[in-house]
Amino acid sequence: MALIAAAADDNPAATAAGEVKSVTILGSTGSVGCSTLDLIGRDRARFELVALTAHRNVGTLIEQARAFRPRFAVVADPACYAELKSGLSGTGIEVAAGAEALVDAAALPADWVMAGIVGAAGLAPTLAAVKRGACVALANKECLVSAGPLFLEEVKRSGATLLPVDSEHNAIFQVLDVDRLEAVERIVLTASGGPFRTWSLEEMARATPAQAVAHPRWDMGAKISVDSATLMNKGLELIEAYYLFPVGEQRLDVVIHPESIIHSMVAYIDGSVLAQLGMPDMRTPIAYALAWPRRMATPSARLDLAQIGQLTFEAPDLKRFPALTLAREALHVGGSAPTVLNAANEVAVAAFLAGRIGFHAIVAVTNAVLEQSMALGERPADLAEVYELDRIARIRAEEMVQNRGR
Repeated sequence: MALIAAAADDNPAATAAGEVKSVTILGSTGSVGCSTLDLIGRDRARFELVALTAHRNVGTLIEQARAFRPRFAVVADPACYAELKSGLSGTGIEVAAGAEALVDAAALPADWVMAGIVGAAGLAPTLAAVKRGACVALANKECLVSAGPLFLEEVKRSGATLLPVDSEHNAIFQVLDVDRLEAVERIVLTASGGPFRTWSLEEMARATPAQAVAHPRWDMGAKISVDSATLMNKGLELIEAYYLFPVGEQRLDVVIHPESIIHSMVAYIDGSVLAQLGMPDMRTPIAYALAWPRRMATPSARLDLAQIGQLTFEAPDLKRFPALTLAREALHVGGSAPTVLNAANEVAVAAFLAGRIGFHAIVAVTNAVLEQSMALGERPADLAEVYELDRIARIRAEEMVQNRGR
């Protein structure tokens, strides 16, 4: 498998047992970044922090930098530079601000990079880490959704390693026989179903942002939580899986599993189905990527199947959750469609969270932008084209939001 190394012993990105692993965390103040630092903090001797970055949560970044002492601390918002510089004065930690500084931080020599910046803002920094051949723990779906072919080409050119951090993709990575993909019958991504799994269309039409972000199983950011409520999150993960695990679109499936104990499954042609199980805690997949090709202890709760008693499964209701169909159609169409899908969805979700549109309008706006943008052309050839497609899709989505209202 070109994308994820199958033979860890032969991979230059692997760190030998006992060696100190140098780490950069892009998006250290987000939920994934904080969980990564929680794990590192429990075994400080094994890790050296090179850089921590944040968007504008400068207060938390200062606290993290003072606690973990990276060589660099970077904030994306230039308006936060003075506060960051003052807060880290006397520590010897170098500080910087701005989008270019994020890319520079990603390009610094580090054995392992957590790509945890949410949204299109994470594209350029993550690509910078890939270009220098780093081992990149991928928690940013948009890198592959918006620019999958571009990223894969750069991975092959540079010899970089991508390790999936999303619980579903990490689960697949743990049970997939990457050397015998022809023996894979299908890959099944599990979905919790989100907070509205049992709600009617009429009830969802009245859903509030507070209800949409109240995920029943996972503690996530607002945007990802809303994506889970629409099932767009699973649609984006379907696209991501298409690029991470090259078995073809027809061998990718989704099943609703509200307990979130089975994180994904791989079915083989002999009838065997291998699954990765565990309590819903993002520190488990992060730890697998952080310690790879070995394992490390985590404080995650241990799975007790007897106590849980029952695991349930159901097919996704595509009438109530059309986002999943929309994402699969974008994957099937290819070209610019996944890039447009992602950008339009981000705008629509932000509008919903701001109370500007209703819940059902999220998918309606995204679908309308996708239909309007089918003529935008083939897949983007470089990051500049990705950003241009992203920009056009966002403008069109905002226009539709303004015209639609609640």
